Amino acid sequence: MNQNNPLTKQSALLFIILLGIVSLFADMTYEGARSILGPYLAILGASAAVVGIVSGLGELIGYSLRFVSGYFADKTQRYWLITMVGYGVNVASVPLLAFTHHWITASLLIILERFGKAIRVPARDAMLSQAGQITGQGWGFGLHQALDQIGALVGPLLMALVLYLKTGDYRFGFAILAIPAFFVLLFLWVAFSRYPHPAHLAISQPTIDTTVTQKTFWFYIIGAAFVAFGYADFPLIAYHFEKSHILTPVVIPIAYGIAMGIDAITAPLSGRLYDKYGLIVMVIAIFFTASFAPLVFLGGAKAAIVGVGIWSIGMGVQAALMRAVIGNLIPFEKRGSAYGLFNMIYGISWFIGSSLSGIIYGHSIPFVVVLIVVSEWLSLPWFLVVWKRIGKRHL
Repeated sequence: MNQNNPLTKQSALLFIILLGIVSLFADMTYEGARSILGPYLAILGASAAVVGIVSGLGELIGYSLRFVSGYFADKTQRYWLITMVGYGVNVASVPLLAFTHHWITASLLIILERFGKAIRVPARDAMLSQAGQITGQGWGFGLHQALDQIGALVGPLLMALVLYLKTGDYRFGFAILAIPAFFVLLFLWVAFSRYPHPAHLAISQPTIDTTVTQKTFWFYIIGAAFVAFGYADFPLIAYHFEKSHILTPVVIPIAYGIAMGIDAITAPLSGRLYDKYGLIVMVIAIFFTASFAPLVFLGGAKAAIVGVGIWSIGMGVQAALMRAVIGNLIPFEKRGSAYGLFNMIYGISWFIGSSLSGIIYGHSIPFVVVLIVVSEWLSLPWFLVVWKRIGKRHL
């Protein structure tokens, strides 16, 4: 797009949709792969400990390196180049799993895929936030998250179909994922061709008092860290369902699929509410969605299903609004670093909290519930301080 032409709301929305489609096909690729990685590594000779370590290490790298990537995006202003390299590494690693014959090689590709995601997320989110200044940050990130989750749902279903038709041919499944990987790169190029100058995606830059936002940003980071620390991973929830015989093995993935669908619906709706009412929307949502913990871990089958639904609402709200707030809080030239720092702390907090919840689960399930609820609610004072310091008109 010519940088001299102001970006209209319609063209800003198209940019968000294009990157949303990129994320849709990217999630089809790596979430499809992740749904069958555990059994595949086992076939290649990996132990359960190896699977857990590789998965955890990949996530830790995928989050912790985002600060470095975001810093370089701001420093070089090469947002598109960094985004393209990240997506390239991210999705190219998946089809290559079809050619592995040892768990070490497969594990390296799994970690490399997470490394690619670490490269591209801060730069991509910085560009999305520019378009979000026109559409509304909440709506922009919410719509992007909805498209992202569609891919996260379709990818595992595609792998289930492939394994059913090809009687457990995992390598063929990974090879098939080269198709959505190709569409990732295709739509990424289309988006770049139409909008080559991310700094000019917004008509004008909002006036942001950096002396206020630097301190406020750290309040926000602390609040987000509490949310991440306490929010349970679905694998732990699924483990509880299986171990306690609350849901059958067939129903558990169906419940997860429904959760992803609710997430996709919740994200844009909560984004709209955020654009209208501000950060208080996330405060209210976090307060109420913490109730998923007693329903999931202490209730029966019906309570568990309701709990998973509430859990997915919380996931949708977090995915849409956590990034939207930063778009309103930080100037564009520093947003890559801000998104990188946020993702790093959020990811490390999630990793530590998830690990601790898993350890505590073996000793006291009620204490896991207490840990989750208290941690979620401890985030609320920090978010309220941010809301008060900046004001509803900005957040």
